[in-house]
This record gives sequence, C-alpha cells and structure tokens, in this order.
Amino acid sequence: MSPIKAYACDKPSAPLKPFEYDPGPLAPDQVEVAVEHCGLCHSDLSMIDNEWGNTTYPFVPGHEIIGTVAAMGAQVRGLTAGQRVGVGWFSGSCQYCRQCIGGEQHLCKDTVGTIVGRHGGFADRVRTQWNWVFPLPQGLDAASAGPLFCGGITVFSPILLAGIKPTDRVGVVGIGGLGHLALQFLRAWGCEVTAFTSTDAKREEAVRLGAHRAVGSTDKAALKALRRSFDLILVTVNVPLDWNSYVAALAPKGRLHLVGAVLEPIPVAAFSLIGGQKTIGGSPTGSPSAIATMLDFAARHKIAPQVEIFPMAQVNEALEHLRAGKARYRVVLKR
Repeated sequence: MSPIKAYACDKPSAPLKPFEYDPGPLAPDQVEVAVEHCGLCHSDLSMIDNEWGNTTYPFVPGHEIIGTVAAMGAQVRGLTAGQRVGVGWFSGSCQYCRQCIGGEQHLCKDTVGTIVGRHGGFADRVRTQWNWVFPLPQGLDAASAGPLFCGGITVFSPILLAGIKPTDRVGVVGIGGLGHLALQFLRAWGCEVTAFTSTDAKREEAVRLGAHRAVGSTDKAALKALRRSFDLILVTVNVPLDWNSYVAALAPKGRLHLVGAVLEPIPVAAFSLIGGQKTIGGSPTGSPSAIATMLDFAARHKIAPQVEIFPMAQVNEALEHLRAGKARYRVVLKR
C-alpha cells in the first residue's frame, strides 16, 4: 500500500501541515475509502486544541467523510468497489458486547473514534471497520452530505430516542451547525418547531429552515410565556443557559436533551423535574441503524446541510473561518 497523504498538526492549536503515514496492511474487516469531501466540525477544533485531553499527535482531523470504496478486506460485506459512501464519528466497535449485538454499537465501551487515537479524513484515504461505512443514498449531494454523518445524526438520534411524534412541540436551542439541521429534520417529521437563538439576525433564517417561530434564547419573558409547552427541547449549544427556565418550558413528561458539549455543570432543582415527571438527558451520534434511517429520511425530504466549500489545501483558512464563527453553517473540504 502506498502512504496516505494527509494534513496534520504536531501540537495543540498548531496549523496543519502536509503529512504522510504508512497505514500498514488492510485488516480483513476494514474498508479503505478514497476521500472526496470531508466536513469540518467543531469537534475537529476541540481535538486539534486537545480540549478533551485525548488527542494524540501528529493528529489528522476529519470525521464527516464522503468518498468511494477503494479497497476492502476479505470479511467485508454489502459494499462494492467504487461505491460512494460516508463515514462519521465512529470507525469501529467490538461487535460482541451486549450493546453491539443489541444494535447500539455507538454505546460499545470499545468504540473507535475516527479521529481518536487514529488518523481521520483530512487525507486522500481513510480506513474504517466495514459496518461503519454507509452507502450514500441517491438524492444526497456528495459535496454537502458529509456533515450528515456527524452533525446530522447527532440531532436526528434524539428524535428516535425520545419517541417524538408528528404532533409534538419541539424547541431547538442554537441555530448553527447542529441546529440548522435539527430544524429541517423536525419540520419534516411533522412537529411544531420553535427556534431559540441569541442572534436576532438568525430569526428569519430559522423560519426559512423550518421553525414555525423564533424567540430569543435569553429572553426571560418569552421563556416564561412558553412554560409547559415543549415535549422536547434540544440543546445544540455548548454554553450555559438559564436551565431552570428551560426545564419550566417543558410540558409534563418533557425532555431536555443535550447534544452540545456544555462543559459546566447543569444546576437544576430536583422538584422542577419530579413534579412534571420531566427528564434531562443527552446522546452522542447514533447507531449504524439510526444513521441509515437518517440518511434515507434526509434523501426523501431533501434535507441537506448548508455548506461552504474550501479546497483541502486551504484547510488552515477553513479552520480560521470556523474559529471566527463565520461558518454558515458547515464547512466542507474538497480534495
């Protein structure tokens, strides 16, 4: 096998530089994907900066990958050479634990992150266990579909987990890389959707993306007027909020669900949950089955990330664009 050509940083917050590595022999259960496009996610920034303390250097980011099947191990099933596929946050799981055999492979204690302890998709090729490689349905554009494999499934999975019905009322906090996809999914699901944003300029766009209304995320009067309204409030931001106001906005049996990595503790009074039988939860991305369902749903309803495309050679410019908060709403690198 020829060396894989990639872009890597050698220390926290350092710029990415051209980098080559020898991937070694292809394992029997692995697929090698020739990368065409790769999304740039805030998780890539967190890993570049080692915010979570689990980055190994040199580090190759990239976990929203679209490409074609270049090589397959002997155990691979259901894929063909040259087929267009996608790869997301996970690239492996044990396949024998209770979670794996129960269809919840993303909860396996031995999951392998595409960019955790291994090299990701800012490269000409990437490898992954075959059952984490997903054929791209017809109707999804290869140039924009990459973010569905992380951001998309991250906001779609809570719809399944919470058993959301088309008659439910759902709030989405944050209209960014995750939130703009959540609005589209929930509107197509049939829900009454409210967008919460701290940016007044995004209110009109939130309605265009699928919200029935948009309100200020820090507007205490608006939140008070929405008490006992929502069956689900999906939090896509990573900043502290007035948590008690959002819990109060839940209907009985409502769920406050976090997919944004809020790093500070969430102080909520127990009685605010007990009286209305409310819950607070969170989730990572999703199982292979949930990802396949999400892709089919997106293709059927023509749901797509809103992307800005940069050549992969301009990866550092793309990173700075994202760091500056200028992305609307996802950045994709093209080889």
